[in-house]
Amino acid sequence: MHYGKDSIDVNINEEVDVLIPHKFESRDQTELVKNALEKPYGMGSFEEFATFDKSLLIVVNDGTRPTPTARIIKELYPILSEHPDIKFIVATGAHRAPTMEEYQLIFGDNYEEFKDRIMVHDAKKEDDMIYLGTSSNGTEMYINKIVSEVDNILIIGSVEPHYFAGYTGGRKSFLPGLASYKTIEMNHRHALSNRARSLMLEGNPVHEDMIDALDNLKDMNVFSIQTVLTGDHKIFAVTAGELHESFYAAVDEANKLFCVPLKARGNIVLSVAPYPMDVDLYQSQKAIDNGMMALKNDGILIFVSRCPDGIGGKTFFDLLSQSDSPADTLYKINKDYKLGWHKAAKLAQISVWAKLWAVSELPSDLLGQINIESQPDIQSAIDSAIKLVKDRGDTPRIIFMPNGSLTVPVLEGTELPGGLMRINTDIGAEDMLEVLDIVFEG
Repeated sequence: MHYGKDSIDVNINEEVDVLIPHKFESRDQTELVKNALEKPYGMGSFEEFATFDKSLLIVVNDGTRPTPTARIIKELYPILSEHPDIKFIVATGAHRAPTMEEYQLIFGDNYEEFKDRIMVHDAKKEDDMIYLGTSSNGTEMYINKIVSEVDNILIIGSVEPHYFAGYTGGRKSFLPGLASYKTIEMNHRHALSNRARSLMLEGNPVHEDMIDALDNLKDMNVFSIQTVLTGDHKIFAVTAGELHESFYAAVDEANKLFCVPLKARGNIVLSVAPYPMDVDLYQSQKAIDNGMMALKNDGILIFVSRCPDGIGGKTFFDLLSQSDSPADTLYKINKDYKLGWHKAAKLAQISVWAKLWAVSELPSDLLGQINIESQPDIQSAIDSAIKLVKDRGDTPRIIFMPNGSLTVPVLEGTELPGGLMRINTDIGAEDMLEVLDIVFEG
């Protein structure tokens, strides 16, 4: 297995299931884009959509997403270069503005040509927002007023499993992408629900709140292009057309790529954050969340990540380290939620029902402050976990995920998307353990 860029041998004399992402033959990247544009879902062609007598706003992701925006713009260039009234906006959500290097990454060779037409969303700039209404969950929808000042809107996104929104892409270009800080905070509070998790859409309050809030945009003319990328950022699939139809079509493609069948959950899960996704603890959480989906209640999750840049996020670390217990963390979050605390909530949820161990370069005392037990090396961690399980009188069942950040375990026979968790679990910290026992034991 890999630890950073190094290859390490590990000896395991027990039952092991190895879960790895599906491998597919490489596809012609240009053809994938062309085919999607020729057969859009629920709409006519992009050429018919982007008529020159109507203004066009193009919404693109910021540098935190590997969306192949430059490739899509290159394919649309014959139309975009001739359009008389075109603008771009970087949908940063609550993130910072792009750096110059990120601008060039997002727009590629066309940055210099279009740079004077590029705007950046600032979620905290209240004067830039308009109020569109309130969702049924109480989220007040304040969004960048530019969306009400143009005729047509093109969004370019990418779809992959997301640890509390179910999936990235589609509706996320507007919320959180172009929403106010207040709106994002209200929406992301729903991430505290146990139904807000990877692969889940039906019953996921974060996703459903986004969809509900976007009903206020129904009079806007939107064309969507969604991409699905492999781990090495090659295009696996492209969908286009109506916002929600193209999103759900991309979800189906993402499931083919990322979801790996699992016969039964294990009581020991070894999940690796591969290089370069192992840069810090914040970025490593994908490996933790995906590993959790393969773990039995009261099991041991060993995540492997070098984390050479440390924790990577002060907000979630401070909250966890200043709480008396994981349950106390959840209580504080539920009482007085602040944007960014959802990541702490997910780590706390895991610690309530399972043991969380780490093999990394992070100091053991630092990990101990956030309820993660440091292990000296991978072999020692495996051996200790096997001994602990046997001492309980159980038979070790080990799930090994060598690319945990890009592998989403799904129990065989599970309906996707939205079939993983169908239990009503709007809960407080005092109920967490009982409910999680029910959820994770089936």
